[in-house]
Amino acid sequence: MGKVWFVGAGPGAPDLITVRGTRLLAEADAILYTGSLVADTALQWASDGCEVADSKSMDLAQVTDWLLTRATKHASVVRLQTGDPTLYGVLAELARPLDAAGIEVGIVPGVSSAMAAAAAAGECLTLPEVTQTVILTRFAGRTPMPAGESFAELARHRCTLCIFLSIERIAAVAEALVGAGWATDAPVVVVHK
Repeated sequence: MGKVWFVGAGPGAPDLITVRGTRLLAEADAILYTGSLVADTALQWASDGCEVADSKSMDLAQVTDWLLTRATKHASVVRLQTGDPTLYGVLAELARPLDAAGIEVGIVPGVSSAMAAAAAAGECLTLPEVTQTVILTRFAGRTPMPAGESFAELARHRCTLCIFLSIERIAAVAEALVGAGWATDAPVVVVHK
């Protein structure tokens, strides 16, 4: 059995992937990447003989089957994901069947878009005497918020909020922030792609 690596591609720029991520891409026998989110340029480290596939038209079961099948044939398989695999991904859902099949799993973190967005904007997520807490969250959409994690309640903390996966609901996000007591002229940075 081979090993399946979940590698974070970072926020989009191919040179923001980690050194370990590029090494694993170069060593991989098979790579499955999320073509709708990960730029093709992130595949520049793949070897010529590497099997490369795009998962944008696959459902979770098909991705799982692809990884399981390739791990029985190859020593090193990479699942290349946007950002960091441990944040807003399906890492747990993919790792469970691999674990059950006795396939070793490794995780390589990626640069989160929260950090990349702050850097691109020239801003800090924490400021002395302003905010020392950062909440990474999202607005309810196709995936509802779990009980006890109300977006409005999180916004009432008045700390830095990094709100993911919500650009298409930006008006509702702004309305919820104002409803939670944020001023209409509160400083914000909106980043899309």
